[in-house]
Amino acid sequence: MTPSRNAETVLSVFESAGYARVEPPLLQPADIFLDLSGEEIRHRLFVTSDSEGRELALRPEFTIPVARAYLASAEAGQAKAFSYSGPVFRVRQGEPDEFVQSGIESFGRTDTEATDAEILARAFEAVIATGETALEIKLGDMGLFNALLAALGLQPVWQRRLRRAFAKGALDAATLLALADNAPESMKHAGLLNALEGQDPRAARAFVEDLLQIAGISTVGGRSAGEIAERFLVQASNAAEGHLPGEARLALERYASIEGDPDQASAALRALADDAQLDLDVALDAFDTRAGFIAARGVLLDQVMFSARFGRNLDYYTGAVFEFRRKGDASGRPLVGGGRYDRLLQTLGASGPVPAVGCAVFIDRLQGGAV
Repeated sequence: MTPSRNAETVLSVFESAGYARVEPPLLQPADIFLDLSGEEIRHRLFVTSDSEGRELALRPEFTIPVARAYLASAEAGQAKAFSYSGPVFRVRQGEPDEFVQSGIESFGRTDTEATDAEILARAFEAVIATGETALEIKLGDMGLFNALLAALGLQPVWQRRLRRAFAKGALDAATLLALADNAPESMKHAGLLNALEGQDPRAARAFVEDLLQIAGISTVGGRSAGEIAERFLVQASNAAEGHLPGEARLALERYASIEGDPDQASAALRALADDAQLDLDVALDAFDTRAGFIAARGVLLDQVMFSARFGRNLDYYTGAVFEFRRKGDASGRPLVGGGRYDRLLQTLGASGPVPAVGCAVFIDRLQGGAV
């Protein structure tokens, strides 16, 4: 099919399933994308300014614009399902910077696992309808990973570091070992930390300053001894708060190694929870329920590969995430990407969390889609 015919086919499947078409404006506030994805995304956006100096971006994706339109509508707070299709603009290496995305978003439904499965299955139906027949489905679960971090009782500083590694797809044994070994310098001075313990901040600062002066250190890189002391004490405080226990690292290594179809993965995950005495029952029951709904919608589970270390590199994902790829495609570029993002709408102004899940189809990557 041609790109335009693929887009029509995909959108037709979505609209026939009850997802109402929306068309958010091409120009969107740039700060929303920067706040949610960090300044590093700026070089991938096409940014301009309005007459009042506010930064605007050509629409780089649809999820945030559709969510904003939903929140601004009279239907906000109700369970609603939307579809879309149109151009988006962002810098992509080796591919056009303007391309078409079609997709769906579901807001407000509380039957979480059933909705996750429906979104995945609708995407599967739509892509198959364009003539794609050999698909690989990759499944991850940010919610399960968060449940693991909570069950391990890790300090917030380590939870943040590990979530970042997970989102980047870098949760493996080598990375975990490097993170554990790459402690701030202050963590390596246990004797000095013990000497500081119990002292008030001013006394601790004076103690560090005295040590620096005894060592003949007055300035480093333009910083005075007092400034060096302050920096050391901040690092020491963070270090004391952020120790990664060896047992937790081993459990995380084992978790990161788990791959297989949902049934195989569930068995491996439950064995890990039992062996490490971790309470993951709620998250694992949800995992199994979701897999059951996926199968009930006609997607064979042997087509689905769960990878415990698979995440999507956007901060707002909170639950199941997935990608479709073409079997044998050496580029590794997904045809579809999606997942659950229950925190996003509150970030955009909703009074509380709103259940939300969706997906986007890269039309130009489908068969016959390249221009």
